[in-house]
Amino acid sequence: MTAKISVADEAGACYGVNRALDMAREAAQDGVGPIHTLGPLIHNPCVVRELERRGVSVVESASEKPGGTILLRTHGVTPTEERAAHASHDVVLDATCPFVIRAHQAAERLVQKGYTVLVLGEAGHPEVEATLGHAPGAIAVSTPADLDDIALGRKVGVVVQTTQSRHNLRELVSALVGRCEELRVIDTICEATSLRQEAAAKLANDSDIVVVIGGRNSANTTRLAQICSTFCPRTHHIESSSELEGSWFKGAENIGVTAGASTPQSQIDDVIAAIGRLVGTEGVGV
Repeated sequence: MTAKISVADEAGACYGVNRALDMAREAAQDGVGPIHTLGPLIHNPCVVRELERRGVSVVESASEKPGGTILLRTHGVTPTEERAAHASHDVVLDATCPFVIRAHQAAERLVQKGYTVLVLGEAGHPEVEATLGHAPGAIAVSTPADLDDIALGRKVGVVVQTTQSRHNLRELVSALVGRCEELRVIDTICEATSLRQEAAAKLANDSDIVVVIGGRNSANTTRLAQICSTFCPRTHHIESSSELEGSWFKGAENIGVTAGASTPQSQIDDVIAAIGRLVGTEGVGV
């Protein structure tokens, strides 16, 4: 029996991640040192370690290691954190994903217009915390059940963590209908995220086993794994090829591979090559 490896039509690093990595690598080569990132630049431990080898280290606060260059993480930071970065460092590079910035701006506009602002996303996630920081008084909600504990105003506005699913957004909107006089929803979900999720579902439906590559601390990668497991119970979420086990692929004819938005192509290629070695290179197609 031969096995075929198929990669999802949409998989791997998005524009915002590639942009941030280019900025970090250029800073490591030519920037004013030392070079730091304010929090992990992206949610991918393998890439964070690679940047550390290049001399780009992570700090949890701007005051931790003042001086030199600091990059603002892709997930964004609060205005307070950004001011602290400018006050303590010679150079500040904003690696915030442009789509995250769009969510910040949308939340700010809603607050200015008097809406009770809800941010649909994972409480405590850096992106959600940054959006809340840009919209004083905004409230994070993860599920419609959270609404029971919130005193909603007459006007309610909604923005969304960029890596959320539209299914979650539809559920929240349905729950809000009838609870306020005016509801305004600004869909700030990244289109690349939606396409990646749709492609993952299609891949999983056609596969005997699916391998999802990306950091376990990555919200969008975790969501991909959840989606894939719905269609293919033999779904495995890994961070690197070293986690692969040959027993996973027993009897599998169609092997699917997808990856989160923080997973570079080199990491995907490494996993595909490792799977090929485990199942035998003859008859394996990519």
